[in-house]
Amino acid sequence: MPDENFLSQVPAASALFLREDEVRRGIEFLFFAHASLWRAIDARLAEKELGRAHYRALYFIARQPGLTISDLLALLGITKQSLGRVVKELEAREYLTTRPGNRDRRQKELRLTDTGRATETVIFGMLRDTMSRAYTHAGQQAVTGFWQVSEALVPARERRRIAMLGKDAG
Repeated sequence: MPDENFLSQVPAASALFLREDEVRRGIEFLFFAHASLWRAIDARLAEKELGRAHYRALYFIARQPGLTISDLLALLGITKQSLGRVVKELEAREYLTTRPGNRDRRQKELRLTDTGRATETVIFGMLRDTMSRAYTHAGQQAVTGFWQVSEALVPARERRRIAMLGKDAG
């Protein structure tokens, strides 16, 4: 059985970090880290009868109140039909409200209700604690490297959208 400090035993990336074995290692860590992060909140989501798609919508709406349906579609990268189902369920359960846009009345702006904000805050706290433990274990330089690699994986056209998250929150 592997030691809990497995990561501290993994050798640093070699100078040949572009070799297939090294690239595969990075991809595998991404797969397993992603799964582990979501598993940290799956039980809480199940208690609330929510799925991961519901939480992702709550998360981004919390980060940017007034987010439009079209902006949320772009952030989540899912079909309009899938998002429609998620938004209808969250609205029916009083986690969010929709209203016509200020600039374009045809657009729907999304805002969390008090219940939606409270739920998102609790679940985010679990994700924050999980990420904080990993950040603490890795250290500041590794976190900066992680952010740099993650940013480089995001297409340049999407980086501005990410940078805007949370700018108008409040």
